[in-house]
Amino acid sequence: MDLAGFRQSLDAPAPPTFASLALQGLWWDGKGDWDQAHRCAQDQDDAPGAAVHAYLHRKEGDPANARYWYARAGRRPVDGALEDEWTALVCELLAAEPP
Repeated sequence: MDLAGFRQSLDAPAPPTFASLALQGLWWDGKGDWDQAHRCAQDQDDAPGAAVHAYLHRKEGDPANARYWYARAGRRPVDGALEDEWTALVCELLAAEPP
């Protein structure tokens, strides 16, 4: 699946079956369900999950918590547009999914 297909999948009632929890988190965020997105990111205890977790806390307006999660992900905090970060994370996670 590519970015366009992922965006199109937002019309479905559930995330793609192949999606990791981190990618599901971005899917739920794309649907406007921050709480479900946060649960998914929180349940994936690794760098990709932490990166999505950081993005979600930045979106929430909690920069201190976001910085903590960026550090857990081994990343520098992002300060660009939220949409750009969402897109970059989706592309990164889609590329990491098995074929």
